[in-house]
Amino acid sequence: MPALAELATIVIDCAEPGPLAAFYRTVTGWEVTYSDADCVYLGGNAAIQLGFQHVAGYQPPTWPDPAKHAHLDFKVADIDHTVKELLALGATKPEFQPGGDEWTVLTDPAGHPFCLAAGL
Repeated sequence: MPALAELATIVIDCAEPGPLAAFYRTVTGWEVTYSDADCVYLGGNAAIQLGFQHVAGYQPPTWPDPAKHAHLDFKVADIDHTVKELLALGATKPEFQPGGDEWTVLTDPAGHPFCLAAGL
């Protein structure tokens, strides 16, 4: 079946797009492709961009919480090393870790959960 659309950007709501984009720029190595007062977009060699959009009164998700709607998964070469690096950048590691040795859940500086799994 032919596609009806192509996914171009995943947009993440937040209170402060600039600092959150800077965090994910370090995570991904992607460059800023667009920026204004209310949003910042990052892109790299992938066909999909990450966007960070200001939302007045933003309230971060909590973990674990069934009300969260989505999260990002990243493949990394060394989970323990990457966790240490991301914690130094402002990520936090929640106590609840359902992945055992397969993946680690962190939250970004705005409270969005994301996972790290071995795979690079």
